[in-house]
Amino acid sequence: MTSETDAAVEVGPELSIVTPLDVPGQPGLDLDRAIEAILFVADEPQSVVRLAAAVRRPVAEVRAAIERLRADYDGTGMSGEPRTDVAADVLGGRGIRRGFELREVGGGWRFYVRAEYDALVADFVLTQSSTRLSQAALETLAVVAYKQPISRSSIASIRAVNVDSVVRTLVGRGLITEVDADPETGAILYGTTELLLVNLGINSLEELPHVSPLLDDGQEGFDVD
Repeated sequence: MTSETDAAVEVGPELSIVTPLDVPGQPGLDLDRAIEAILFVADEPQSVVRLAAAVRRPVAEVRAAIERLRADYDGTGMSGEPRTDVAADVLGGRGIRRGFELREVGGGWRFYVRAEYDALVADFVLTQSSTRLSQAALETLAVVAYKQPISRSSIASIRAVNVDSVVRTLVGRGLITEVDADPETGAILYGTTELLLVNLGINSLEELPHVSPLLDDGQEGFDVD
């Protein structure tokens, strides 16, 4: 006969159901909410291994947490680590389908707007954008144009500044887009769009001026002739 203690342990395979995340100076944290918080601020897809290292929990537990989060956002389940002190019928089994989803891309997980809301969000971003691009945006756009496909971290390395908000602006303006993912790191690679060519009045990127003569030493992170 299975005791109540044994039944509690069988809630899920390899799940930690009684030990909260141990963060110095903080109360016990729920694993699902912790992963949700990390993904909320992450600009690149996060692998299960990287998430597991961040929250210091086994990979199996993180995979289970991601599945709970996906079900929660899809409106088919509830997230939050399994609890043994509250009856299942009190917790409930369904949520509300969100306007975003958790999607696996390039070997990692990242939040995305659901497909049916893409047009709405794109229109909102475009109408909220100013007509002119900032100097930082123009410099970042130039890096992408000459070095594509290129990751956000590589852009930041060339410009020696954080480019997260600028990249989001350029994506929102439709001037650059996600074109691929780095096979080794899973980082999103960006490239320019047809809209950039239209705005520049050129037919292809081959018509861009050579950048080396415009730089002090002809390099500065560029190897374009």
